[in-house]
Amino acid sequence: MIRIETDDPTLPDVHRLLDEHLADMFATSPAESVHALDHSALSTDAITFWTAREDGVLLGCGALKALSTGHAEIKSMRTTAEARGRGVATLMLKHIVAEASERGYARVSLETGTEEYFAPARRLYARHGFTECPPFADYTLDPNSVFMELDLSPK
Repeated sequence: MIRIETDDPTLPDVHRLLDEHLADMFATSPAESVHALDHSALSTDAITFWTAREDGVLLGCGALKALSTGHAEIKSMRTTAEARGRGVATLMLKHIVAEASERGYARVSLETGTEEYFAPARRLYARHGFTECPPFADYTLDPNSVFMELDLSPK
């Protein structure tokens, strides 16, 4: 059974996954357009970090960063190569969105890339109700970035 729990981004297996994530981001996007966080940046009080594990084996990770009282950002969604295609990203995304809703956030935003490499991520977010939006927080317009948001306010 896959379990999603808060975790430590500095653990060796998580650190390796985050290093792989950053390496892929720098390989696919110009440095000024890479907004992924390393393990130390994910260890701040404003960020909750989760891992997905099965029998103790790391399958993926994700984080939620508080931006303001009603607004949060999804950061560092990543699935291990071995776990891709098993629905781990969907489980993690649903977990993060549910947690954001439970915490009372009215909106959850994210930034991802425009390159073909990021197409599966964009499709995942769109399938779960995220729509494109203008840059938020400290982001600026960037031809290498797509900004998306999900409205969590009560209907």
